[in-house]
Amino acid sequence: MDIGGSGIKGAPVDLNRGDLAQERHKVLTPQPATPDGVAGCVVEVVRRFGWDGPVGVTFPGVVTGGVTRSAANMDKAWVGVDTAALLSSRLDGRPVTVLNDADAAGVAEMAYGAGRGVDGTVILLTLGTGIGSALFTDGRLVPNTELGHLELKGHDAETRASVKAKEDGDLTWEHWARRVGKYLAHVEMLFSPDLFIIGGGVSRKPEKFLPLIEGVRARIVPAELRNNAGIVGAAMAARSASQ
Repeated sequence: MDIGGSGIKGAPVDLNRGDLAQERHKVLTPQPATPDGVAGCVVEVVRRFGWDGPVGVTFPGVVTGGVTRSAANMDKAWVGVDTAALLSSRLDGRPVTVLNDADAAGVAEMAYGAGRGVDGTVILLTLGTGIGSALFTDGRLVPNTELGHLELKGHDAETRASVKAKEDGDLTWEHWARRVGKYLAHVEMLFSPDLFIIGGGVSRKPEKFLPLIEGVRARIVPAELRNNAGIVGAAMAARSASQ
């Protein structure tokens, strides 16, 4: 399961291939995106597949020990909620593992996608309603980095360089790519990555903006698992927790 600010999607995953075993199902994120409302959507998607095994769930915020600690693009009622316990209770007690959405996408890309076999420092950024981040050094995850909230030109970076910022500002691809380039250059200055992986829904259209990004030394590639990376990473976390 992958919980986002605009949509909640899920599917069974074939972890031998690192791909969805069935076509994913998506529902709109309720507004306001309260714990109770979102939990109901998660239950709806899980039951659609008749799934009765462990469930992995991503969340767009900091997650420690199954508890959500921030909720930048969700209802603030999420802060401090034991989300793993909440969802488990709504799913008849089956095991639920919760992790940050970008961390999940990053773990999947490092195992099956654009980061496979890459050493050094790798940063995955999910560009969507906000900006999520996953930081890896020699394949090891540094969880909950939240680099989308770095300051950029006096603003939270995701308010300038997310896909939502592009849509809200009716920006051209060229204008938006300049903003993304400035953001990546700022992240590069701080972390000196060898590779940037760009995920989120916009990874389906890399030709629209990646060639327009300038001023960044590191290699920049689109996520190979595209917008399914979070679902795959959630399934990986669920399997790991159940072993």
